[in-house]
Amino acid sequence: MRTLVDIPDAEIDELDALSEREQRSRASVIREAIGTYLQRRRPEAGSAYGLWGKRKVDGLAYQKKARSEW
Repeated sequence: MRTLVDIPDAEIDELDALSEREQRSRASVIREAIGTYLQRRRPEAGSAYGLWGKRKVDGLAYQKKARSEW
């Protein structure tokens, strides 16, 4: 997909210098930068497990204790 983005001239100059040094297109450098940014902003895998991850109790032990009360 193509998109229009306003980038300050100073940053364009830096992008051009970087792409020249690495023998890559400016678009390739920008795609890599966006990919890296998005990867860093993704939630950590541990956060997918909700609040349980911060508990000091073993999950299986907790489950057995809770079921023993039935």
